[in-house]
Amino acid sequence: MQHTQNLVHDAGLGLRRSFIDQALATPLTNVSFYEVAPENWMTLGGKLGKQFRAMTERYPFICHGLSLSIGSTDPLDEAFVKNLKSFMGAHKIKFYSEHLSYCSHNGHLYDLMPIPFTEEAVQHVAKRIQRVQDILEQKIAIENVSYYAAPGQEMTEIDFFNAVVSEADCDVLLDINNIYVNSTNHGYDAERFLQAIPAQRISYAHIAGHYVEADDFLVDTHGAEVIDPVWKLLGKAYELYGVFPTLLERDFNIPSVAELQREVNTIQSIQNAWRAHNDQLSA
Repeated sequence: MQHTQNLVHDAGLGLRRSFIDQALATPLTNVSFYEVAPENWMTLGGKLGKQFRAMTERYPFICHGLSLSIGSTDPLDEAFVKNLKSFMGAHKIKFYSEHLSYCSHNGHLYDLMPIPFTEEAVQHVAKRIQRVQDILEQKIAIENVSYYAAPGQEMTEIDFFNAVVSEADCDVLLDINNIYVNSTNHGYDAERFLQAIPAQRISYAHIAGHYVEADDFLVDTHGAEVIDPVWKLLGKAYELYGVFPTLLERDFNIPSVAELQREVNTIQSIQNAWRAHNDQLSA
């Protein structure tokens, strides 16, 4: 099975309908790959469907799911996974990632809910991830998510996350902002969490902004600029594990393309600095 780092590289950007015209007219030269939520694009025809096809013919893409609800007790939506496989094949999209959460219980909840950090949940979720991997015939990456409550907690977030990815034998989508948000909201050390991630499983990373509700309560919105402590945490991840593909997420309050490119440039500059540093160490 191919590793994502062989499929995409450098800095990426989540593709949004609001700037697809601009991205096609004037290529964003600093964006090496794009990511989409397949649910938002799978059924599109017409002009947007043609534009999406034009983008996937020019650039590497990753699918990042929103609705698989991998932690739910509802039956796994295998029809969706099969449609996803066809969609990825049609657009030559090589990789899929999902959140370690659930968004359905007898119907969609329209929010990503935390899975209880229990051994029973580890086994349940891992089996569902394995089934998705069997249908897609490839590994997927699972993302560490932000959470605001931990009902029925039997283990720490990092122990639960590591147990799931180990049991499922899947890859990791490392969300840097989620680590920062959770470390603030739940009072743990972000760097220590980062140090416990299984390095060999990291496929790529997300970085994003968040909303400050209070000093000790942050909300993961993807609706603001990335802040300095989150950029520093990304640098720490590169220091620990080497440079891996990293994608900027922006879902709300989407700014100008120039502003998005400025943040993508920041990813690249941090990547380049750590590449140079690592080259010096190995010289």
